[in-house]
Amino acid sequence: MTPRRLGLLALPLLWTAAFVVVPLLLILKISFAEAQLAQPPFTPLFRDGALAAQMGNYSLLLEDALYLRALGNSLLFAGLATLCCLVLGLAIARAVTQAPKSWQPLLLTLIILPFWTSFLIRVYAWIGILKPEGLLTLLLQSIGLYGPDDQVNIFRTDSAVFIGMVYSYLPFMILPLYAALEKMDGTLLEAASDLGCPPWKAFWKITFPLSLPGVIAGSMICFIPITGEFVIPDLLGGANTLMIGKTLWTEFFGNRDWPLASAVAVVLLLVLVVPIALFQNQQQKA
Repeated sequence: MTPRRLGLLALPLLWTAAFVVVPLLLILKISFAEAQLAQPPFTPLFRDGALAAQMGNYSLLLEDALYLRALGNSLLFAGLATLCCLVLGLAIARAVTQAPKSWQPLLLTLIILPFWTSFLIRVYAWIGILKPEGLLTLLLQSIGLYGPDDQVNIFRTDSAVFIGMVYSYLPFMILPLYAALEKMDGTLLEAASDLGCPPWKAFWKITFPLSLPGVIAGSMICFIPITGEFVIPDLLGGANTLMIGKTLWTEFFGNRDWPLASAVAVVLLLVLVVPIALFQNQQQKA
């Protein structure tokens, strides 16, 4: 490697080490510490020159069903929301690619338009839509589906959390799918139609396989942050909405048990990173 190339790589490597690797190592070390009523709220990182390693936090995660249920709920929500984003994203991305070329920039702008507004404000907007006296109730009453005294009871439920997740992360699914489908040769579908292939079969045999890079990229972009999502479950979910993001916040700021919260973060990181790393390794071998 030439000195010039090494110099170009030095800055991003130093940035990654300072703001990614070092914080992760600190979280890992804190996860082996013990909580205490002091500042900082955990035992010293070193005791008499040796690491004060404790496995009690990880043992508690396996013994307490609360944390396993929170992780399971998060993975379930993330999986269902990602699947829904994938179905809607494929339909929308396909529609955009089939639109006239002059219309596509406008359609893409409309897709990314929500990003011009704060994420928090957009979630708060859904509160005004989904709450019992909100806009959804008024709409259903105005078209006669609900009576004057009836209300939509979605706010503070798992359904509200699911709706908020799909709405917030759908653009992240559409854009990679559009990038993959936009490169597809349209004559392939024309040839399939000429040979008598029905549209649904042409989709599964031609469109979907060619869009797999976008499917994989969009699914990862959606699934990973949804799993650790905190804002949407906290604002739209109820007391029974248990997800790992809310659990982390409670341990850090409510219980001030930083070591246990760090252990939860490490486990979550392993659950998400290890399968992705194995998948990428398998793809490279293939």
